[in-house]
Amino acid sequence: MATLIKPENLVYQRPEAFTEFPTHYCPGCTHGVAHRLIAEVLDEMKIIDRTIGVAPVGCSVFAYNYFDCDFVEAAHGRAPAMATGIKRVLPDRVVFTYQGDGDLASIGMAEIMHAAGRGENITVIFINNAIYGMTSGQMAPTSLPGMKTTSSPLGRDVEIHGYPLRMSEILANLDGAGYIARRSLHDPKNIRMAKKAIRIAFETQVRGLGFAMVELLSTCPTNWGITPLESLTWLEEHMIPAYPLGDYKVAPGVAEIK
Repeated sequence: MATLIKPENLVYQRPEAFTEFPTHYCPGCTHGVAHRLIAEVLDEMKIIDRTIGVAPVGCSVFAYNYFDCDFVEAAHGRAPAMATGIKRVLPDRVVFTYQGDGDLASIGMAEIMHAAGRGENITVIFINNAIYGMTSGQMAPTSLPGMKTTSSPLGRDVEIHGYPLRMSEILANLDGAGYIARRSLHDPKNIRMAKKAIRIAFETQVRGLGFAMVELLSTCPTNWGITPLESLTWLEEHMIPAYPLGDYKVAPGVAEIK
């Protein structure tokens, strides 16, 4: 009796927006998850051919190797300024920045604040792992109180170092912001929700509705000094209470995006 061969179900394939360049990220780092979500959205929206990415200094500095679209590298913190220039000169292009917390919330604070305040029609993907990743784990503007880093070995002391900056809450207060959301990359449910937010952020730009930013809570097991599995639990138990998930600004036109 002939054996019936059932067709296979395709459950994974490389997004067309990706190149075949091998990743440089540490094991357990969720930068790769964020990259895949962006690539899937670019594919689904069919905008990869007119997309320009901006990667500043930090762990994201090699992002141009991974996405099959035009990419430029900005000085540390200056990605929103560069994205502003590109979008104004080439308004038909889809322009996005990919930034870490030290980049966006420290040296680049002026750029992100004014880009949002002006309502620049760009999309920002903000990776918040509460630490400087590429430069050996120093305290970032988003490091939690008591969090030990290479520059705060006794833990972040709010009386000395101040309190963490909640960028989604800050930017949501600016009139120029069209869509501001915070999601997490620690489990499948939240990853799916993160992808939807990224899609809305790009749709916000395509429809000319102004500045959009998605903050993604991410892991850094290497600099946190724990295993990749432990880092997912640590994010859920420590970062989410400090950085609540949700939509912080949804302008009227953005609310109509499905």
